[in-house]
Amino acid sequence: MGNLLYILAVLLIIGWLVGFFAFHAGGLIHILLVIALVAIIIRVLQGKPVV
Repeated sequence: MGNLLYILAVLLIIGWLVGFFAFHAGGLIHILLVIALVAIIIRVLQGKPVV
């Protein structure tokens, strides 16, 4: 489950970067970034390395 959370966070960050630079989709992109950051924070709080 931990790997899935990390993969999801990475995919959301990549999606945010692509959307921010390519489409300027506004609020949706920022929601993706927040979700990715929350996933990373949860992983760190669980004591697992992010990388």
